Amino acid sequence: MPLKVFITGASSGIGAALAQHYAAQGATLGLAARRAQPMQELAASLSTPVSIFTLDVTDAAALAAAAKDFIARHGVPDVVIANAGISAGTRADLAADIAVLSRILHTNVVGLAATLQAFIAPMRERGSGVLVGIASVAGFRGLPGAGAYCASKSAAITWLEALRLELRGSGVDVVTVCPGYIATPLTAVNHYPMPFLLQAPEAARRIAAAIRARKRLAVIPWQMRIVFFFLRRMPNRLYDRLFAHAPRKPRNPSI
Repeated sequence: MPLKVFITGASSGIGAALAQHYAAQGATLGLAARRAQPMQELAASLSTPVSIFTLDVTDAAALAAAAKDFIARHGVPDVVIANAGISAGTRADLAADIAVLSRILHTNVVGLAATLQAFIAPMRERGSGVLVGIASVAGFRGLPGAGAYCASKSAAITWLEALRLELRGSGVDVVTVCPGYIATPLTAVNHYPMPFLLQAPEAARRIAAAIRARKRLAVIPWQMRIVFFFLRRMPNRLYDRLFAHAPRKPRNPSI
């Protein structure tokens, strides 16, 4: 039986690449994002059943309605991927960036939780399914100029871990994916070297493989697993000395 896959943040980047990957396998797709036109263009390029939902993941009611509609049309999905996220450089000393912090946290944490929550009950009732959260290696340590983004991804990792424990024994698996640098619109604004940069289609292939294997925590690419293994264990004094002047992501107060 072809898979049924629901993906948020599907209008570009990793979300669109995942949609293309699963469509190539004949999956029935539910695509959700704020921008309708890119999703419509993506759907038109895919030779597989696609339902489009134009919404913001911070709107839990809209997500719940989308989940209900997808299930009514296609049945309970096999895989739900909470991929939608936003990023911007921030500075802790700027009052204006508190609003940016709030928006990033609401999208990257609350939006992720609301996406997966909308499908938990039907998956648990069926006794199977995979809930996937796209976090980031940025969630493992704080980086200067990226406090809001790092905090959001750290919170996402922890929330997903708690969800995994809550669903243990239910037949529903939880997969946390922590990508490194992926060539997407989010990273296109970075004017500094991005080690082990992956193109979105290759990242999608590796993410799908981790989902298929039902890995609890997948760091992609594998080189980043080694880097962050050592960074997480690095003494704070040494970490501070090495990363206090690390390159910073550009601010975007309009988020």
